[in-house]
Amino acid sequence: MKNSAMFLVLFVTIFLLVLTALVYTNIGFSWVFTLTVIGQLLVVLMVYKVLKDNYTTDKTFEDFYEDYPIGRE
Repeated sequence: MKNSAMFLVLFVTIFLLVLTALVYTNIGFSWVFTLTVIGQLLVVLMVYKVLKDNYTTDKTFEDFYEDYPIGRE
């Protein structure tokens, strides 16, 4: 994936983690509701960007996992 897609994934993740922490504070319901709706829209945007990203690889299922390579015979 390009850096733009990975940046968006990181941003949305941090945004939703902060939102989760804000729920436990004394912030108003209207703010939490608004930020939740924005978070849901960001998740949809993130999924769209990741799926539409022009990413190609030469790996196949025969390569197994990158952190546990299996020698080809």
